[in-house]
Amino acid sequence: MTGPLDRLRAAAAEREAAGLRRTLRPRTPDHDGLLDLASNDYLGLSRDERLVEAAVRATREWGAGSTGSRLVTGSTRLHAELENRLAAFAGAAGALVFSSGYLANLAAVAALGRGGLIVSDAGNHASIVDACRLSRSRVVVTPHGDAEAVDKALAERAEEHALVVTDAVFSVDGDLAPLRALHEAAVRHGALLVVDEAHALGVVGDHGRGAVHAAGLAGCADIVRTVTLSKSLGSQGGAVLGAPEVIGTLVDTGRSFIFDTGLAPACAGAALAALDILESAADLPGRARLRARELAALARGLGLETADPAAAVVPVVLGSPRLALSAGALCAELGVRVGCFRPPSVPRGRSCLRLTARADLRSDDLAVVRGALTAVAELTMLPELGELRVDR
Repeated sequence: MTGPLDRLRAAAAEREAAGLRRTLRPRTPDHDGLLDLASNDYLGLSRDERLVEAAVRATREWGAGSTGSRLVTGSTRLHAELENRLAAFAGAAGALVFSSGYLANLAAVAALGRGGLIVSDAGNHASIVDACRLSRSRVVVTPHGDAEAVDKALAERAEEHALVVTDAVFSVDGDLAPLRALHEAAVRHGALLVVDEAHALGVVGDHGRGAVHAAGLAGCADIVRTVTLSKSLGSQGGAVLGAPEVIGTLVDTGRSFIFDTGLAPACAGAALAALDILESAADLPGRARLRARELAALARGLGLETADPAAAVVPVVLGSPRLALSAGALCAELGVRVGCFRPPSVPRGRSCLRLTARADLRSDDLAVVRGALTAVAELTMLPELGELRVDR
């Protein structure tokens, strides 16, 4: 009989050999002096003085924590104001705030899909995957962006009710889901459509109101949206947007709502300030999308595999996890912090660097990025890196 930790050590060694170990690297307030293209701070608001001051005011008035679950003492008037503002901003009937976007997805998918069929896109975020598992429902995973496959899965179901769930903007590839086609399929078969707007809110559409709003579907009662406050809004937390029946169901049965401590007042205050900025600065989302297109053009011009970004996410596909790790370290040496995505975050053979554009990137920042990506392109051509290109 082996010791209780031997299995864990052996598994860690296997991940190390495959280039799949993760490491926590605490950063400084200025990102260690590196240009930040790794965070989700798409509008550059996380350090905006207006958000910081709003967080301070909320903390002074309400305290450092919310003190309890939302159904006990964790709901303040600040939370109610944020829910009203989020719903009005995105054109939804109502909203329910959670302490993270991850928990918002767990509640929406698990509670609304329970006992039926859930049809989930193969590229969906891990929080959606976990929510599908927690629902204990039958789950059909359809090919990425394939609305016809979704229609077929719905047509062949035996379950009385069904739920279709998709990212709006996918977190690694950066592409946009075919929302109108998915909604048409859902309507044909009496299903509910859940759209995770985490990477769309604040970047896509008029004033950044999100992909559902941009598609002209914001008024549809059979669409549920989940959002995060931790990306474009520069704060932390999440929310579900939907019809009163949806919100009521989650308050009654959403386990990640009922049994979790409410969002800290500082986060609610900062998110409200971010909504103020978005409503007054119509050019911010467009600037973030423009910078994303410029980053993609830089990568493509150097012969690197990328995609046309729908929002702020720009992938640079390299193939193997070890090559992606080497490329990420090289970028850091040249002054740019980028994301490095490896399995299980991406499929085998699709390890990549993920660059995230920000609305406040300057022209001289792009020159630094060009230098880093040039070095990455040269790295991929080195003959001695043949072993690194193999995805094991």
